[in-house]
Amino acid sequence: MIRECSLEEISDGRTYRENDMVKADTAGCGGCHKCCTGMGNSIILDPYDIWLLKNFSEGMKLTFEQLLATGNVELNIVDGLILPNLSMKGQDRCAYLDADGRCRIHDVRPGICRLFPLGRVYDDKGEFSYFLQTGECAKKNLAKIKVKKWTCLRCPEKNREFVTAWHALIRIAGQKMVEHKQSGRGEKLQELAMYILNEFYVADLPEAAYDDAGIVTIYETLCNKIKNARESLAHF
Repeated sequence: MIRECSLEEISDGRTYRENDMVKADTAGCGGCHKCCTGMGNSIILDPYDIWLLKNFSEGMKLTFEQLLATGNVELNIVDGLILPNLSMKGQDRCAYLDADGRCRIHDVRPGICRLFPLGRVYDDKGEFSYFLQTGECAKKNLAKIKVKKWTCLRCPEKNREFVTAWHALIRIAGQKMVEHKQSGRGEKLQELAMYILNEFYVADLPEAAYDDAGIVTIYETLCNKIKNARESLAHF
């Protein structure tokens, strides 16, 4: 989900890369889960997020259909595409919070959750930087921390390659959806939406461990799938 707004409206006006220092460190959230409530369907999950949740969340290995059946993840329409997001349950809070307001899947939490209170901003070439969302974190006086230490991303270089490629694919697919809608080609809208859903979420990825070697394998597999999908989009 892309927010169309000025960076100055929602940030400190700066952008950051992985090795930059940013005031984002909460020094432990201490049970505060305000950033995990009232989110609606805004926490969109990418294919890497879903791979983690299908294989490593709460000690279960699930198919995509089984993951949806847990009620922790749901499907919604985002810019014409059918994409999964974290679902909200009682008291409008994330379905993965336990009774004490702690994240049950913290080690494999989705990318958007991992970044908070950071976000991503993309330039005209499709490359992204991070920005600090001011006023979003309930904790005051956040400390400085290196971006890559805060996000705790495994294989950050591969993550950047995947996120950039995935963002570009979703933008192209979204543009295709607009074109089909304007030309009245309703059958193409559904065909394209189902293609993205099935190819990147329903289909299983190769077996891989949650270590650097396994994660590199998954990122490379996803990037190859994205490359093939971009070629396929020419036929939609």
